[in-house]
Amino acid sequence: MPLLSGRLSDQATPSLRGDLTAVPYVTNRQEIHLTEAKCCSDEADHLSRLVQNGTQSIFENDVHWARFYLVKAGLLGNARRGLWSLTPGGREARLSPEETWDLYVRIRDATRPSSLSAEEDAPAPGAAGDSEEEGRSYWFAGAVWNGNDDQLPRFLEQGIWENGDEDQFLDLVRRIRPGDQIAIKASFVKKRVPFEAGGKAVSVMRIKATGTVLDNAGDGQTVKVAWDPPTEPRDWYFYTYRTTIVEADPEAEDGRRLIDFTFRGAPQDYAWFLGQPYWLEKYGVKPETILDDTTVTPITIEDEEIAEEESPYTIEDIVADGCFLTNLELAEILDRWRSKMNLILQGPPGTGKTWLAKRLGFALAGSNDRETARSRLRVVQFHPSLAYEDFVRGWRPAGDGRLELVDGILMQAIQAAESEPDRPFVLVIEEINRGNPAQIFGEMLTLLEVSKRRRSEAIELAYRKEPGERVHVPANLYVIGTMNVADRSLAIVDLALRRRFAFIDLEPRFGNPWRAWCAHRGIESTLLTEIENRIGVLNTEISAAISLGPQFRIGHSYVTPDTDAPIIDARAWFRARVETEIGPLLDEYWYDAPETAKAARAKLVTGLS
Repeated sequence: MPLLSGRLSDQATPSLRGDLTAVPYVTNRQEIHLTEAKCCSDEADHLSRLVQNGTQSIFENDVHWARFYLVKAGLLGNARRGLWSLTPGGREARLSPEETWDLYVRIRDATRPSSLSAEEDAPAPGAAGDSEEEGRSYWFAGAVWNGNDDQLPRFLEQGIWENGDEDQFLDLVRRIRPGDQIAIKASFVKKRVPFEAGGKAVSVMRIKATGTVLDNAGDGQTVKVAWDPPTEPRDWYFYTYRTTIVEADPEAEDGRRLIDFTFRGAPQDYAWFLGQPYWLEKYGVKPETILDDTTVTPITIEDEEIAEEESPYTIEDIVADGCFLTNLELAEILDRWRSKMNLILQGPPGTGKTWLAKRLGFALAGSNDRETARSRLRVVQFHPSLAYEDFVRGWRPAGDGRLELVDGILMQAIQAAESEPDRPFVLVIEEINRGNPAQIFGEMLTLLEVSKRRRSEAIELAYRKEPGERVHVPANLYVIGTMNVADRSLAIVDLALRRRFAFIDLEPRFGNPWRAWCAHRGIESTLLTEIENRIGVLNTEISAAISLGPQFRIGHSYVTPDTDAPIIDARAWFRARVETEIGPLLDEYWYDAPETAKAARAKLVTGLS
């Protein structure tokens, strides 16, 4: 008599086809015995009672897990989703309740971390004849609403996961498909870690539950899940997700290791992560100095979660720091940057391009604390001597007459962004047109395009560290450049660069915000009005000059105090700015008409003694 054959229908109450002998099967709740005609009376309601808010019966959910263990034991095959077939061993098997329990324990323990001596011993994708592995997605989701309302017990009881945000992540949740695997995670940082990290706090993602998606309501809110039997939470380090719902990337080495750790019970190889350039630089610990321990460290009461020490930085902070654009204008610039991913601020000298670029980077990253500025915002300046080998990758002397292939700042930024995939990283390029962008970027200029920010668009670099190495620019790396449109020594920007960047024009910005900022630093309002008027007249003259034009106007930065220190003698301060900064610039503008430059300089300071 066969052990078990049949197929569950898609109806709420399943129909079982074939013979069901008096053979027990094990679920994540308890052991249940089925006969050909009935189940035990204390479990009869499993046949009709539904998981709350769903259409699937508890019985069907239990049978799902019976199939899981029987497949892993080699007694059932699952060549096609939903269709079960007996293996030769399954046709001969006769299991008593005790033998069924032993089977459950054996399969359960086979996937526990303690049974895996090394990461390479972990079950590989598609192991145990699981043809459903191909095309499956892996999701990591939070279960805490409003900061402290833990929904995990409810999710496990009802066999669901729900999105706690009514207007966020809806499209992402709709992408979850039946057969995908999902994990409940909590992200934080802590210092008590099972390896040496230089005393620094390390990002942690605690895996609390795992399961398989059964159905998606399609509303961006609810998916049905067959949760795995409960196990002790496990902590994963370094490559973590902080947002509510994230799809892991199995093609990334970091993502593959995370998937193996979460869904296949593999231990985490701390040495591998600490050997990667980004983590090595962040924690300053060489892999060979870490503790010789890759086992799972038990989570104890002393494992206190530490809030990440980030100082929130917003558009309002940019304005408070001295930006004279409005909140709406800044919001529009940030929205354009997020959608295009590459942005250039261009304008006349003194319009605060570099100053604003860095602060927009802080606002995009969400923080301006020291750690963010060091690890997630990089700054480089282009110049005529800069080459592809400096910016992307090239051979450099390594001592002893040897050459070493060294990554430039762009590759370092790419590696950093890939290491923390749900955090924005920013690369600021000052004077992007002062060098030769086509030469400096090389093939990376193609990869910067927003439509190519995915792994499938990866290409080989001119200098490869290993055969077949392919590189792409991740979608969480944002590039912002500055461009001085008045410098005659700069080459015209080629169309390839222009097509991949959005351009924002910055103008000399005077008016009420500028006057309020300067007045707070001790400059009287009458003098501010005079300065604004005189600079306005000068800019009109510059714009009308045949040899110059609007791009040569004088920006507000030339006449804006640099520090919070009060200006004691405002008139002397303004004259000094004219004599040492604005005047020499005018001499350069009218290098072939020095009398014009001299007259323009005099108009700025006449009568201000």
